[in-house]
This record gives sequence, C-alpha cells and structure tokens, in this order.
Amino acid sequence: MKDMAIEDLSRFLCEHPFFRGLPADHLATLVGCSSNTTFESGEFLLREGAPADRWYLIRHGRVAVEVFVPGRGPVTVESLEADDVLGWSWLFPPYKAHFDARALSLVRALSLDGACLRTKCDTDPVLGYELMRRFAPVLVQRLDATRTQLLDLYGSQP
Repeated sequence: MKDMAIEDLSRFLCEHPFFRGLPADHLATLVGCSSNTTFESGEFLLREGAPADRWYLIRHGRVAVEVFVPGRGPVTVESLEADDVLGWSWLFPPYKAHFDARALSLVRALSLDGACLRTKCDTDPVLGYELMRRFAPVLVQRLDATRTQLLDLYGSQP
C-alpha cells in the first residue's frame, strides 16, 4: 500500500472526531508522530502485556478488543470501526497493553507513536492536557464495556 503523504495525514487528523477543535500547532505535532498502517484479518494490533508504544485511529475495517478469560478463551469486550480510537496504555506507566486487539477484517489505521507523543507532552503540557482530556472518555467507555461483558459472563452464575 502506498504511504500517505504528510498533507493527507494532517487532513485525516484534522477531520477525525477525536481531534475536532484541536489547535493547528498541536495537529502538526501529532503528524510528526504519525504513520499509516494496515493489518490483515486475524492480525493483532495490540497484545495484552506487550509494550504499549502505539495507538491507532481506525480509518477502515473492524477490530475486536478482547480479554482472555480462563476456561473460556478470548472474549470480545468491544468492536471498533472507522473513526474509533484504539489504545490508551501508552499514556500510563508501565506502558503495557491491557487488552488484545485483533483485526476482524482488513484494517487501515493511522498509527501514532506513544513514546514520541509522551516526549512532546512533557515539553508542551497544554498538548498533554488536551490528549488526556480526549482519552478520558475512551478509557471510561472501554472500562464500562469490560464491566458489562463481565456481568454478562458471570452475572447469572450463583
């Protein structure tokens, strides 16, 4: 697949709902930490316990966010699609993924380098605050979906 030009990355970031209203200088910083990527169906974007050094803006395709349940295997907590955000563990030490994320179809995504952005946030606390403010609802949504799934799995057992 042909790499996206910097202008295309900038346009995609600017148009993505997650970054709506973000100042142009912050978008320029994000472009510097971004790249285009694809995943084939069945390929993992994240593995629980692995280093969380990237996060993704899904452009196309479907991704299953999964947790491994002993005796049951992988359980889908949430399904993500275009315009969804995947990965928040890059923000918090020890920077390890908390879930598996597996492509359910061909996935095209913008990949953002977490280490690059942590460095940028350290030098620009306003950018850091903006990213934290935008990631907080994602975190809450993911934890809520996990809680709901666990209640579905175990709620009816004595």
